[in-house]
Amino acid sequence: MEEEVCHIIMSSPVKSCSLDPMLTFMICQFVDLLTPYVTVIVKSSISQGRLPQSHEWCHLVSRNQVSTPLTWRIFNQSQTYRFVSKVVERAVARQLNDHITKNGLLPRSQSAYRRHHSTETTMLRVVSDALTAADRRHVTLLGLLDVPAAFDCVNHQLLLQRLEKHCGLHGSVLRWMTSYLAGRTQQVLYSGLSSEAQRVSYGIPQSVLGPLLFNLHLASLSSVVSVHGLNLHQYADDCQLYLSVPVDDAPSAVTRLSQ
Repeated sequence: MEEEVCHIIMSSPVKSCSLDPMLTFMICQFVDLLTPYVTVIVKSSISQGRLPQSHEWCHLVSRNQVSTPLTWRIFNQSQTYRFVSKVVERAVARQLNDHITKNGLLPRSQSAYRRHHSTETTMLRVVSDALTAADRRHVTLLGLLDVPAAFDCVNHQLLLQRLEKHCGLHGSVLRWMTSYLAGRTQQVLYSGLSSEAQRVSYGIPQSVLGPLLFNLHLASLSSVVSVHGLNLHQYADDCQLYLSVPVDDAPSAVTRLSQ
């Protein structure tokens, strides 16, 4: 376990925020000394099924220093770049990824946040299906769907139910996921001032583990779409819905796709 934790530390991005008690490059510099202690924290967090509450804070910071309060909606959530919590997340993400890959829990139609998949594979799949349909003298009707602020709209209870029923997570693993999602707070930093901490009731962090959980949250979408006889390919929340029909059936297919 220590070897894995050491690898996670050394491969982590060298960045910090105001919540970090120690700069990341200093942890990397003394990795041999700190790895045993960090490993104990990782093991304790996973075995006890909880993420320390101090690791559940985050700051909202502006991408543009001249932004006004009216543009807070475009702020980027730093998602608590507290280094040790990221090490714990990466360790959990590795184990969860192994479980997902071994059991084939991610649909083939999802190309985001997974190895050997990208926006390029999404485009190639959709274009390939359209060209194959054209060889049969069929036309392809495509609908593009995008959910605004999709990561911020995830219902925690619904996600946890899917992790339990669809992914088979139970016991301390499910408790850890519950702890990871619940009890989070955030503050807005602006011009040297900070707001009061507000509890986060919805959404998942767009950091280490968040994108993987988001994929699992949407995993059932492909089966819902297939019931209606449509094709689907996704890149995170960007969904390409399409179907191929003979030219004469195109008008009725447009109505079908729009519904």
